Amino acid sequence: MAISPAAPACVVLAHEDPVHVRRLVEALDPFPVFLHCDSRTPDDVHQAMTEGLPDRVRLLPRIRTGWARWENVEAEVAGYRAALAETDATHVAVLTGSDYPLASPAETTALLEAHRDRSFVFAHPLPHPEWGRDGGVGRIRYRHWAWRKHMLRLPVPRRAPRDVVLTGGSQLKVLARRHAAAVVDTVDRRPDLTDFWRRTWVADETFVLSVLGSPALVPGFADEHVPHSLWWIGWDGTAQKSPPWLTIEDAGRLLAGRTDTADALPQVFARKFSTDRSADLLDVVDGAFGLRPGLAAAVAS
Repeated sequence: MAISPAAPACVVLAHEDPVHVRRLVEALDPFPVFLHCDSRTPDDVHQAMTEGLPDRVRLLPRIRTGWARWENVEAEVAGYRAALAETDATHVAVLTGSDYPLASPAETTALLEAHRDRSFVFAHPLPHPEWGRDGGVGRIRYRHWAWRKHMLRLPVPRRAPRDVVLTGGSQLKVLARRHAAAVVDTVDRRPDLTDFWRRTWVADETFVLSVLGSPALVPGFADEHVPHSLWWIGWDGTAQKSPPWLTIEDAGRLLAGRTDTADALPQVFARKFSTDRSADLLDVVDGAFGLRPGLAAAVAS
């Protein structure tokens, strides 16, 4: 899958809403997509999500992912591995199946061209004051299990692996090719890290970021990334673990946030959307940023 310079391969981690996932794939055209579908997803939903996809989409081996599970990291790393092997993309973007672009492919390409060897990662060393009383360190210091949307913690502390700077942030990120390769290399070279992180809490918010944030593992990363998230997320000020679903009522603040000139860099993705709640809003986004032009024209006619 050859690709033009300064463009991303997109790893999409999905488990439901095949209509939206297919719309997301269409909106990412012409970028290659590496799609992971949770192995727990019913067969009919998986078929609706994956049947007849364009050639630029590759299906990743299905893993049993889920809320707060280590396997979410395994799926992400599998996406890096496949994107590096099958494309010459300059960057790899990690999206969920409820994300959507807020920029045309040309604008996304131009942004990456201006930062060809840099990742876009908004992360913070732990402890971090916004991550609870212990700053998030307890997520890693203690062994955890996720069970039916509940956290089970073994209250016996353990020592963090050597040479690792504990770092946390969002799973959503855009990595420069060499940084994605460094993550894969670390997974292959350091089974002690993967064994340790299997029992951390919400590992997809700490593992990759801790690898990248550790000079002993990825030298120079501190000077080779842009500390900026490329995602607009519609937090509304209420206390909740996940962002609210976006609807047409959010169109004004989404477009205003996307075009805010006070921020030198745009946010070229957003979350979170669903077919039932967000179809009208997605039509507005398509029109505003020139996404899915052929399909939009066919519908209009």
